[in-house]
Amino acid sequence: MEEEIEFIIDSAKEAMDNAVSHLNKKFVNIRAGKASPAMVGSVMVNYYGSQTPLSQVANVATPDGMTITIAPWEKGLIPEIEKGIHLANIGFNPMNNGDSVIINVPPLTEERRIELAKQAKAEAEDSKVGVRNDRKNAMNSIKEIEGASDDLKKSLEEDIQKMTDASITKIDTLLTVKEKEIMTV
Repeated sequence: MEEEIEFIIDSAKEAMDNAVSHLNKKFVNIRAGKASPAMVGSVMVNYYGSQTPLSQVANVATPDGMTITIAPWEKGLIPEIEKGIHLANIGFNPMNNGDSVIINVPPLTEERRIELAKQAKAEAEDSKVGVRNDRKNAMNSIKEIEGASDDLKKSLEEDIQKMTDASITKIDTLLTVKEKEIMTV
């Protein structure tokens, strides 16, 4: 019974931590003004018949705050990289100079900033839903523990709720920071 309880608590904690770290990764892809290699982190390129992350077939750099340069390790990949950027639907129009792909990152309009803030809020809400689902699964597992007293179950449920509250607070903090970053001109 002791191992079962430990497993339920550890599983719930890990699942909630994963929801928070997943949100962090999602926030990296939401741009907040200046160019960053992370903006093209979700781009996949057809590399000899298999979908490969852009970072594994090219060097991605930001020479200044408004430009992303992508230097492929093989020149023949330039059309595939451009195609991958279009398919990723990240709102950029790639150009190539024969040696590399260049993306000019336009400054964000107020309207676009509001749209990105809404997108960040939606991602945060998805993470909160994930955390609540993890709580629900843990609570159900606690109820199924055989031979445990009602007091022990109640105590475990309170621990799960504290973990849930802590994860939700982390998500809210991440969202506040990201919204501030997006809305700062």
